[in-house]
Amino acid sequence: MISILLLLLNWWTSKKIFKKILLWFWIILISTIIILIVNNYCTSPMTVEKKDVYGNYVINRDMFPGKQADWQYNHYRFTIKENDSIYFYETENATIVKTYRGTIAFHPAYNKPRLIINIDQPRHHIIEDYPTLIREPWSFYYVFNSPKYGNVFFEKGNWEPID
Repeated sequence: MISILLLLLNWWTSKKIFKKILLWFWIILISTIIILIVNNYCTSPMTVEKKDVYGNYVINRDMFPGKQADWQYNHYRFTIKENDSIYFYETENATIVKTYRGTIAFHPAYNKPRLIINIDQPRHHIIEDYPTLIREPWSFYYVFNSPKYGNVFFEKGNWEPID
């Protein structure tokens, strides 16, 4: 509507200012649309597929940095394999002290892969049947609720020694 009005004003008055206004109107409109599309792409949570879940997980030390996170990082990690098995490790740095074995399934009621974990008894206090999947724009992590530690955050990655 604005474009038609500006074109009519230009035709009736023959002033170039209306063409310039029309040009800037469309430049601003198209730029705004492009910026909104790019912003939506960059800030929307990633789509997590089942294949993305398989791999190694370590404590996310960025959530609550400090000595406790570093200690947890050096003492807990787990692996989910493509045969839907899970191995939760208690460790002393690089040395695995104890392994808890189990299986995973994906909850059918969710379109994002919500884990159902079945671990042999006895199980470690961190291991929870239904950890929460948190999706971010470029990554995701799982939150386990431990009665001793509260929320424990695991991100995908390989364990490496801390400086």
